[in-house]
Amino acid sequence: MKIQNLKVALYYNEPNPEFYSKKEIGSEPIHFEPYFEIDKLSPLDEYDKMVEKLKKIGFSAYSLNIKDNIDTFFSDYFTNKPDVVFNFIELFRERVELEASIVGLYELLGICYTGAPPMALVNCQNKPFTKRILKHYGVNTPEFFYLDKKNHKIKNSLKFPLIVKPALEDASVGIDNNAIVHNKRELTQRIEYVFDKINQTALVEEYIDGREVNVSILGDENPKVLPISEIDFSQMPDHLYNIVSYQAKWDPFHEAYHKTIPICPAKLPKNVQRKVEEIALKSFKIMGVRDYARVDMRLGKDNEIYVLEVNPNPDLTEDAGFMRSSKAAGYSYVKTLEKIIMLAYKRAKRNKIFNQNHY
Repeated sequence: MKIQNLKVALYYNEPNPEFYSKKEIGSEPIHFEPYFEIDKLSPLDEYDKMVEKLKKIGFSAYSLNIKDNIDTFFSDYFTNKPDVVFNFIELFRERVELEASIVGLYELLGICYTGAPPMALVNCQNKPFTKRILKHYGVNTPEFFYLDKKNHKIKNSLKFPLIVKPALEDASVGIDNNAIVHNKRELTQRIEYVFDKINQTALVEEYIDGREVNVSILGDENPKVLPISEIDFSQMPDHLYNIVSYQAKWDPFHEAYHKTIPICPAKLPKNVQRKVEEIALKSFKIMGVRDYARVDMRLGKDNEIYVLEVNPNPDLTEDAGFMRSSKAAGYSYVKTLEKIIMLAYKRAKRNKIFNQNHY
């Protein structure tokens, strides 16, 4: 089927869209020199922008906010019968673990959709489980321990400094400057914070003080490693650790947002680059992700490579890390979106999984 005949639905879930209209984005003063201009687009605007660009190259595209109502999804899907669902639903009723349930629903209904399947989403969201799987297959990750109960006695044999993370979150939720701890007292306090404030179990890792690289991968049957991106911490002030915190990713009024500077392509020795690419691709395949994903790594002493996370369905806004790598590979923003859509469509045709009631 040609692009001109494909109907694409961008489904997302923002139950409180009025939040973005209460305050003009970019209106707050900042007290430091920004690295780049603060984007005034809201996340909801980004979906409209994607739809506009997809229409210009011939797709029949539209977006829909299901607003925590599964009936909204059912009504739209069976009324409009999109050929491909571009899946941007990352949580449901404020529960991130239900992301995989939504995708499971697509599977049950025989819906053609973009991105990772349910099992990959479940496994990648569980950071300790991801680390165990990767270690089993010989992929290096920082040493760690996991606490599933707040009052467990902490038996720490790891070397300080450590970093404490929510075990079942993504997008750096729960990771800020205080996530780095240097002694048992700080460790205990931070673990309590994760349980009490984030309402999560806790993952404790040895902190790898070194270069951080992000490896974006595009594809399904024959995935391709895109140019590697590095986070340059050289402008980070002394009072902030060299980490990509929640504030560094999402808060344009925080200094870390402007001092974690992306460089793409990263300047790595050829042998290191080759090994990083090999490990990223191996991690992509082990964890069963597809279409588009990002593998985050740290380079320790002597450029020893540690995989931090495997991120299925990463952010696809135009200035996000995945799109930065795709642009460096020679793909425009809309061409990348097109490639992801067609990967999903060709997979559904190949596997004959379309809902028979759809046509």
